[in-house]
Amino acid sequence: MQLNITGKNIDVTSAIRNHIESKFKKLEKWQVDIISCQASFSEAPNKQKKFDANVSIPKGQLNASSTHEDLYVAINDVEQKLERQLNKLRHKPEARRSSPTALL
Repeated sequence: MQLNITGKNIDVTSAIRNHIESKFKKLEKWQVDIISCQASFSEAPNKQKKFDANVSIPKGQLNASSTHEDLYVAINDVEQKLERQLNKLRHKPEARRSSPTALL
């Protein structure tokens, strides 16, 4: 998995990079082929930090973003949102659909 991390108005420190990499490693447990990840974060003038992530998979792209005063909380929120999306994608073929004959 290729991971690109960019920061706008904030320097990408090794602690931030390690935290983001550890969170994105957790996404691999869903056994979905992740082609690449683009993570970016910025700081607004009101001290709010915004974290965006785009994950490329063979069937398309997953997007998530979060805004919070603490950058680490925003990263955790985005990771949870991406996990929910991967869970839904992974288990969608297994979902039971009602067939027209079952309604008769």
